[in-house]
Amino acid sequence: MSQKSYQEKASLYLIPTPIGNMEDMTYRAIKTLELVDFILCEDTRVTGQLLHHYQIQKRLIRSDEKVEETLIPQVITALKEGKNVGLITDRGTPIISDPGYRIASQVIKEGLSVISLPGATAFVPALTSSGLPPSPFLFYGFLQSKHSKRMEELKKLSLFPYTLIFYEAPHRIEETLEDLKMIFGNRAISLHREISKLYEEIYRGTIEEVQKESANAKGEMVIVVSGNMDKVDYSSLSIKEHVLLYASDGMSEMEAMKLVAKERHIAKSVIYQEYHRKEEER
Repeated sequence: MSQKSYQEKASLYLIPTPIGNMEDMTYRAIKTLELVDFILCEDTRVTGQLLHHYQIQKRLIRSDEKVEETLIPQVITALKEGKNVGLITDRGTPIISDPGYRIASQVIKEGLSVISLPGATAFVPALTSSGLPPSPFLFYGFLQSKHSKRMEELKKLSLFPYTLIFYEAPHRIEETLEDLKMIFGNRAISLHREISKLYEEIYRGTIEEVQKESANAKGEMVIVVSGNMDKVDYSSLSIKEHVLLYASDGMSEMEAMKLVAKERHIAKSVIYQEYHRKEEER
């Protein structure tokens, strides 16, 4: 019988791994890798190197975005048999712009245990070292790779009054910065590359200043952008349209209604009643 989690249940463990510096692996994460019966991982070669570094031997099963869904029955069966399952990605915290969501959500639907360990993730150090307002913020992850779709995303986000965080690949960074400047204007940003690695760098300033300083920069990038501080005229939007504008970009309905109430200087209860009245009329 496998050793149980601290909840006395066999569990699916979401285990963060270093995004660059091996010393960022937590003691608890190492002990959990030793605990689990097998490990789902994005790339068995990358995970093999990690386990070798910590002298851990475990059965590895590839679980990238292409095959993740096919592994759900195997994971659920293992948990019901009392086995502990680890899930990791190549770098950082599973599910945060990485695979893992489909497995974890189905395990939860089955009433089984999912435990997420705290640990390395790129957007937190990028935000806290940016010098931009830390709260509220929206972590957006990767923008669309297709230019036209990326521009549509940015237009929707351009009105948001809080700090925005994006991941971007090095081969698209120059184009994305240019798109940001075109849609957002020359706002204050922070560009953080190779977080926790030997050649880690942070560029801070306006978009134009960062474009000049970061020309030809390589590596994984995190972009932190200041929110829209201009007074925005929402009079052309109905309350329902205003709420849905924010809800369409990942906010819950309640969060969107709260923000709309603040921006329109209207009681939240009025926004709630008006929004749901409109829903009933659909």
